[in-house]
Parts: sequence; structure tokens; C-alpha cells
Amino acid sequence: MSSSSIWKHKPWWCQPWSILLTGIGIITGSWLLFQLIWLTALFFTLICLWWFLFLIFIPYLFTKQETIKIVKTE
Repeated sequence: MSSSSIWKHKPWWCQPWSILLTGIGIITGSWLLFQLIWLTALFFTLICLWWFLFLIFIPYLFTKQETIKIVKTE
């Protein structure tokens, strides 16, 4: 049974480390530029949703799809 990772299929700018660094940069940048807690909180909330989608949910669906493919081919 071969294990495949979604990150093997993604370019460097779509790897977990780049997604995390971009999100942290946006949150930090919003605070440094505007110094408005409500705006930074809004960015934080949107970035957390983005992280959940691209770092947790999509890899989970990819793994589930790969598992189904393996079971069907056996």
C-alpha cells in the first residue's frame, strides 16, 4: 500500500511552511500598519479559516480519496 501526500503534488509556494508564513506575515502586517485590534482580529479569523481549509481539510479529503482509490484497486 503506497502512501501519497498532497504536498508532493504542490509547488513550493503552496507548501505548509509558506502558507503559515504568509498568514503570520499578513496578521503581523495588519497590526504594524493599522494598529487596529478589530482589523487584526478580522484578518486573524480569515487566516485561521484559510489555514483550516488548506492545511487540514483539503489534505484530509485528499488522503480519504487516495484511500478509496487503493481499496478499489485491491
